[in-house]
Amino acid sequence: MHLVYLDHSSTTPVRTEVSEIVNEYMSEKYGNPSNTHMLGRETKAAMEWARKQTADAIGACQEEVFFTSGGTEGDNIAIIGTAYQNFSKGRHIITSAVEHNAVLDAFEFLKKQGFNITILPVDNYGMVDLAELKKYVNEDTILISVMHANNEVGTIQPIEQIGQFAKERGIVFHVDAVGSFGKIPIDVKRIGADLLTGSGHKIYGPKGTGFLYIREGVSLRPLVYGGHQEKGLRPGTENVSGIAGMGLAAELAVTEMSKEMLRLSKLKDKLIAGLTKNIPNIKFNGHPEKSLPMNINVSFENVKGKDLLQALDSQGIAASSGSACTASSAKPSHVLTAMGLSNELAQGTVRITLGRDNSSEDIEYVLAKLPVIVERLRQNYKYNEHEDEAQKCPCLH
Repeated sequence: MHLVYLDHSSTTPVRTEVSEIVNEYMSEKYGNPSNTHMLGRETKAAMEWARKQTADAIGACQEEVFFTSGGTEGDNIAIIGTAYQNFSKGRHIITSAVEHNAVLDAFEFLKKQGFNITILPVDNYGMVDLAELKKYVNEDTILISVMHANNEVGTIQPIEQIGQFAKERGIVFHVDAVGSFGKIPIDVKRIGADLLTGSGHKIYGPKGTGFLYIREGVSLRPLVYGGHQEKGLRPGTENVSGIAGMGLAAELAVTEMSKEMLRLSKLKDKLIAGLTKNIPNIKFNGHPEKSLPMNINVSFENVKGKDLLQALDSQGIAASSGSACTASSAKPSHVLTAMGLSNELAQGTVRITLGRDNSSEDIEYVLAKLPVIVERLRQNYKYNEHEDEAQKCPCLH
């Protein structure tokens, strides 16, 4: 069976080079970086090298990068830490309806703590309107959190304009860049981010690794206490092997970015063209131009997404319905419903995210299998729909 992995926004396989450096710092160079002996200095140096690679990848200074366990922790530290640090200045915070749950749940937590939250609507492409944002900002606003690129539909938000506006108003601006870090260019100075979150396992690095960029001069309240690591913001013995691996993954991602963006864009265009030609009654979600080069989000009428994913899996094709963090939920994607899709169409949606190991042959394999699967599922859908109606109306028997 031909195996095709099309779920790179959920996670990525660890690169061989990255795996090697992770193993090296797990078994051979295992010192605690807080110690001053030779083994401690060795791992401390590895951490600072990784910090520089990560900082260089986003146009930041080395001292502005703080290591975390991943995007979720980084988002929570940024959002809750900012709110707690600045609550005497105001209690109004703003985000968008299409954020990752790591952001939305942090906002809901703060709402229970007495903060006023605004969830911005988005247009049919999943994009925030700057004019709409400005309507909600007031003298009590202390934080705006808007993601760089949506992890489900790939839409890239106008964060430069939002960052400029936030700077003019003296509001802290947080960007969740988990979906874009290492995939498209990021310059924290250009986009005006005060805080920016990234993750290692989305860029062929190890799971359980991430970072939070904190612009010099921005202060956050720590959420965890008990040590001096990461300047006291994120105490606890550091995951040196994972950090070293993420640093190398970041370096490789930046080096290969331009070439990989072009290659993936061509594969994406080929798949979209093939699906459009061979499968009727489908809808592509997300902005057609301002989008990640590897994300395809497509809804199939009269198809249940769960059944479609299972059928694809039986043919060796791994895709998803959306964020892996909400994969077990029976509810339709909050991103798609915020964009105006009906519950039925949202539940008939598949997210395809391409990666460095995908080839033109993979796309051809998917195009050979997917139309057949959709046709079969639609026939079953119509049959089941007729059976349901027959049960409601005995006169049809």
